This record gives sequence, C-alpha cells and structure tokens, in this order.
Amino acid sequence: MNGRSEPGHFARARRDRAQGWVGHSVSAVDTPAMVIDLDAMERNLARMAAFARSHGLRLRPHAKMHKSAEIARLQMAHGAVGVCVQKTDEALALAHAGVTDIYISNEVVAPTKLARLAQAVQHLPTRFAIAVDSALGVLRLAEALMNAGVSRSGAIDVFVEIDVGHGRCGAAAGAPALMLARLIQDHAVLRFAGLQAYHGSAQHRRATAERDAALAASEAAVRQTLDALSAAGIAVPLVTGAGTGSFVREASSGVWGELQAGSYLFMDADYAANEADPGAPVFEHALFIKTAVMSLAADHAVCDAGHKSHAIDSGLPTVWWPGGLSYTSGGDEHGLLRVASGQGELPALDETVWLVPGHCDPTVNLHDFAVGVRGGLAAGHVERLIDIDARGALG
Repeated sequence: MNGRSEPGHFARARRDRAQGWVGHSVSAVDTPAMVIDLDAMERNLARMAAFARSHGLRLRPHAKMHKSAEIARLQMAHGAVGVCVQKTDEALALAHAGVTDIYISNEVVAPTKLARLAQAVQHLPTRFAIAVDSALGVLRLAEALMNAGVSRSGAIDVFVEIDVGHGRCGAAAGAPALMLARLIQDHAVLRFAGLQAYHGSAQHRRATAERDAALAASEAAVRQTLDALSAAGIAVPLVTGAGTGSFVREASSGVWGELQAGSYLFMDADYAANEADPGAPVFEHALFIKTAVMSLAADHAVCDAGHKSHAIDSGLPTVWWPGGLSYTSGGDEHGLLRVASGQGELPALDETVWLVPGHCDPTVNLHDFAVGVRGGLAAGHVERLIDIDARGALG
C-alpha cells in the first residue's frame, strides 16, 4: 500500500456521505451544495407542459441545462416528446441512462464524435436526431452510419439549422438551406425532419419589445426557407426552436411546432431579470446554492460559495434573503455578502444563506449531484439526490 486512494474513491465517499442526508432536515446538507426545490421545480414543469398543450405544440426541453437522466425522464413523463442536448457525449450519457428520445440541436462534424453517435444509433433503443448546417456535416454523418452498419431507412432525424439572427451556427435562409435538405434526402439512412430555428441571444434581451423585434426577424427567415422548400416540393415536417426567454412569441407565430425551452425548470437569476411576456406562465426559482457564513466583518459577511460552486458568465448570483443582501465576488471559494439597502442585518456566523445562480446550465455542470429538497428551503427535508449524469460531457 502506498497510501493513495483508487481513482474516484473520494468522489464515491462524498456521495455516500451526502446520501446520509436523505430523510433529514435540509439543515443537514453540508455547504456549499447545489439544491433543487422539488416542489418549485414540479410546479414549473407542470406550467410549461400545460402551456405547450394549450397551444398544440410539442415540448422538447433542453437537457443541457440539467444534464440529468432522471429529470429528462420526468419531463417526458409529463408530456415532453424528448429532450435536446448540445453535445454528442451529453446525448450518449443520457441515452445510456435510459432516455429514449434525444436531439443534438447542434452541429457535429468531427468523425470521432459521429462514429460514437453512429454506434449508439446502431445499438441503443434511443431515437436520435441531429442538426446540420453544412454539406460536410451531412456527408460525414451518412458515412459514419454506414461504417457502423446502420442501413435502415430514416435511422436518424436530421434538421437543417438556419441562422435566424443569432449569428452563430446555421445555414443562410432560403436556397442554402434548401440545398442541405436535398442532400439529406439523397441518403436513405437519413430522414429530413425539418428546420432548427433558435435565436439564442434573443432570450436575454430584457424588454419584451426587443425580444419581439428579434423574433419577428427570425420568423421572416423561417418563412423564407419554408417558401423555398415548398417551391421545390419538399415538405417540412417540423420547425423546432424557442427558449425560455422567447417561447411565448414562437408559440403564437403559427410557424414553430416545437419548443426547446429548458431553463424555465430552474429559472436562474438571469432569466428572472427579463420583463415577463404577457400570457407567459410564472416560473419560480428552483435551483439554489446552499452556502453558510464562514467569517464576519463590520460591513460584510463571507460565505463559503465562490466561483467554483456557481457560474458567473451571466452575472453574479442573487441572494435569497429577507430584507435583501448583495453578493460580490470573493474569489474561487468565497462570496462577500452586504446589506443591499444599507439597512438591516448581516447573517450570523455559520448561518445558512441561499444563492440563486446567474446561469443554471454551467452551474449544474460544476456539481456531481443535486440535493432534492421537499417542503421548502426553510423547513423541508432531503428527499433524494439527483445525479448529474452528463457532467463534463463536453465532446
């Protein structure tokens, strides 16, 4: 023995320790920890499912947000047709954990990644879909499937992504998208499933008028492409897209048939800062970082949740605290808490404070599991741990 632990031993021990919190008060949860308010999450789940049903739309929420097979299956049990992800390995992690309908709503051109996907298409019961915006992407996908021995007709759904204003991925609207649809149809193993039309940056424009203007331009690009495909005799089974910041607009358009909103389930601080769309369901914060005060000064408290426990790309977390506290950066391991209004009291040493992350997706990716709490943050109990199956699945 050299005193070194086997790989993963400490991670397993840490999870085993956390399993001991189950059935106990939320006060038993060590800090910092990522906590899901299960009651709030389930209300959000039900409200979005009801919205989609009432508008006659398919719901395919983004699982890149929660990266959890358990939550993906929960969403499908409540009416979602499947889930989206952005990475091949996210899809494979969820598929191996039992998720049966997964759409990679992103471009994949690397042969190694496509080979992994093709093997999954051949050997797993999951129905896969993928987006393309280049001829190379189509050809390499078809080649990977052939090399994996996949020969059945329409083995994978393929969506042509068009750039609807974000300026990131996507073929140009109209003729370029038509060319890709024709190329997909040239390969029997592929099924042309429709158009991917997602305007990412529109999700975070604060005013409804700004989001409406962006989505009006998106709709025009979609209609231009639909007209080009129709003139060529190509039917478009579905237009998919929309996000938590814009889904009300897409739902009312008569163009989109499927919503990909994801963050509604946890409702991070960034989305909560948007002006609400008329007619949108009310979503509650459901994802929190439990932290505790580890040091006190005259004008601030220091908590034990720094940047290693929550993502800051969309801003610092807000603080769930009566009377109001502000959070400022204290570095990797520390957060500085101050009375927001200049009045009121700081929390006491070792007192619990709850943070609402600025951006839920990368925050989730920092944690191996979430602590599911039932009955509220103040007096609830730990019901279960929820594994983050696709944590670190970046390929």
